[in-house]
Amino acid sequence: MGIKADKWIRRMAEQHAMIEPFEPNQVRETEQGRIISYGTSSYGYDVRCSDEFKIFTNINSAIVDPKDFAEDSFVDVQSDVCIIPPNSFALARTVEYFRIPRDVLTICLGKSTYARCGIIVNVTPLEPEWEGHVTLEFSNTTPLPAKIYANEGVAQMLFFTGDEICETSYRDRGGKYQGQRGVTLPKA
Repeated sequence: MGIKADKWIRRMAEQHAMIEPFEPNQVRETEQGRIISYGTSSYGYDVRCSDEFKIFTNINSAIVDPKDFAEDSFVDVQSDVCIIPPNSFALARTVEYFRIPRDVLTICLGKSTYARCGIIVNVTPLEPEWEGHVTLEFSNTTPLPAKIYANEGVAQMLFFTGDEICETSYRDRGGKYQGQRGVTLPKA
């Protein structure tokens, strides 16, 4: 990057609207008390999940098929918390909307606070010139119900700049998840 990573993130957020809303500092406490942190970190950005959740349920005995995912396999919940059933998963979206520059690859990783509880956030890339809300997948690997907190930190974005601008970006390819808003289900 050539400059301090946190300064680079701030500059990209200000000049290119890369992250909206953008928090230039690490937030660990609100008026309600201590929270799981979000905002700019040393080498990344900790995102929050919104209060929109899709919780997987198998009440219809569906087969999980990424080419034909049954929307009725989810229960929609809007709440400050999401309770994920044992050995199941839920989808959510980031509060933040991203616009990834053409020379940047972004990787989303789970926060250790959740990982230490057996809650895994799927690792996913945000390709150059992708934009939208990030759909997050939380897997509850435990035999107990697990809780996710809305509007608190859930994952960290790491940014990698290329030596050159990519030849073909996600936007150039007309990527199927370009400009997504809300929790987005798999598309074939």
